[in-house]
Amino acid sequence: MADYTHKISAAGRINIIGEHIDYCGGKVFPAALSLKNTVYARRNGTDKINIAWTDLPDKVTLEIDKLDSYRNEKYAKYQAGCAYLWQKAGHKVVGCDLLYDCTVPFGSGLSSSAAIEVSTLAALAVMAEEEMDKKEISILAQSAEREYAGVNCGIMDQYASANGKKDYAILLDCKKIEHELVPFSLGEYALVIINCNKPHNLVESKYNERRAETEEALARLQTVLPVSCLAEVSPKDFAKYGHLLSGKVYDRAKHVVEECDRVNQAVDAMKKGDIVRLGALLNASHKSLRELYEVTGKELDALAAAAQKHPACVGSRMTGAGFGGCTVSIVKKEAVEDFKEQVSKEYLKEIGYPCRVYEAEIADGIIVETL
Repeated sequence: MADYTHKISAAGRINIIGEHIDYCGGKVFPAALSLKNTVYARRNGTDKINIAWTDLPDKVTLEIDKLDSYRNEKYAKYQAGCAYLWQKAGHKVVGCDLLYDCTVPFGSGLSSSAAIEVSTLAALAVMAEEEMDKKEISILAQSAEREYAGVNCGIMDQYASANGKKDYAILLDCKKIEHELVPFSLGEYALVIINCNKPHNLVESKYNERRAETEEALARLQTVLPVSCLAEVSPKDFAKYGHLLSGKVYDRAKHVVEECDRVNQAVDAMKKGDIVRLGALLNASHKSLRELYEVTGKELDALAAAAQKHPACVGSRMTGAGFGGCTVSIVKKEAVEDFKEQVSKEYLKEIGYPCRVYEAEIADGIIVETL
């Protein structure tokens, strides 16, 4: 990319386990992927940010003194939101040209939006020659998604995109916004990511509805328990006080409480190298997301069922917000090709259109290179 001075990238992510609990204050277990959004950047000496894409003919110019006025911008909404919040946080925004190249598939549940937000903020920091604080970037990126794009998301996606480390998963405490790196070693197993090819749209999906249901559950449980978030409710307490909830609100809360417990068990299994136990927890997570949280849909269920049926697969579940997107499966390395073939064949037969398998590794989050 001639004439650009810097190349800044941020990662997409998978969540190994711990779904729909980040906004309930839970601990989640994501990892950054080698699928990423890359920004080629250079200063331009003006009071404008010029944005272009490698795969779109469109070009968008943002005026630095009007960054709050681009909420309806079709392609550059995330970039404008990030620049606006960066400026609002007291940072300098300098005129620059930004060229975007994204290998995270859109609508896949692998957090293309987080990768775009985090890489944009990192690029703005580099252009302004400011120190980069990955935690601050994560929080500002989350705010951009909430305030500018209207998705009331938790912190996980942006945090994993910024703080990921090659060959490590991140045990992230979403309440304290602190993390521990856990070596990600599957031994004789490999991670396989498959997209069901039904795109999801979070704003139009049931995502915000689920948040409201979990908030209602918390409010009711707080009448008897001294908790500040749903993730602080132990399985024992839930068994005692769950009767205060009913219907769907009970189901949603039960998923959150049990999923938080599964995360702790999964981290323990990973540290002990017990990959079969880890796989069983993935299966249990998918079942809960299907039956209690109701965020899977027939496509993800068909994909997970086909994966779980394969003899070389020890566990498979949806990853991300659901309603479309990807599954993550743990499969014996020697049988990965057969697994991909069998699952793809079965999915096509069941759903009527093909799925897509991704080649991706656990990678670093933000990477800055000088060109």
